Amino acid sequence: MTTSRLVRVSIAVGLALVGAMLMRAALATPSTPEDPALAAPASGHSVASTSPSLPKPTGGPPTARADRNNVRDQITGPVLPESEPLAVSIPRIGVTSTLVHLGLDASGALEVPQDPARAGWFFRGAAPGALGPAVIAGHVTWNGAPAVFYRLDILRPGDRVAVARKDGETAVFTVSRVGRYAKSRFPTTAVYGPIDHAGLRLITCGGTYDAARHRYLDNVVVFARLSAVHRPAG
Repeated sequence: MTTSRLVRVSIAVGLALVGAMLMRAALATPSTPEDPALAAPASGHSVASTSPSLPKPTGGPPTARADRNNVRDQITGPVLPESEPLAVSIPRIGVTSTLVHLGLDASGALEVPQDPARAGWFFRGAAPGALGPAVIAGHVTWNGAPAVFYRLDILRPGDRVAVARKDGETAVFTVSRVGRYAKSRFPTTAVYGPIDHAGLRLITCGGTYDAARHRYLDNVVVFARLSAVHRPAG
């Protein structure tokens, strides 16, 4: 595939996914003022994105799996088969959380974790350890108290993130970079576009809290790639 076509594919996939994933999580009407980006609505149902510039996907959102054949012959580093992730561990910030599945509601918006102490995996994307960008999201605060990803922004290159999988293997990722982005300038392609390795993106809110608009102004994104695999003994 030519470079220009790969870029076009990356952009198309990214724009579709962001409507289903981050902009639902990042710009939804909050139920708790401290974490509007990932807050669970009081009604118990997901609310639609308020973003005018990043529409929801139409005709059903593509998944991260859909485009991986485009880069399969360029794979770098270890890659595992698909397997459901069960828990995530981030030693540097003392996080250990079982994972809930984050799907899409009837309006095409991403469901959010209902428990602020648990993170969620976007199961329509890549599984952690498989080829592609796996996405795990979590709250930063909840009713004034720190939530599961409260200290996500202190991660640095070289830190490790481990994801336990249903097949018994643990995928260990090494952080490559950590970014904070204004919601209006979210790096869609970098987060959701096709990649040539098994990647992981951890996402939460960050930056200044805008009390008038009831939301944080930024998102924190941790980028990591698979660096080791721990298999059960025997």
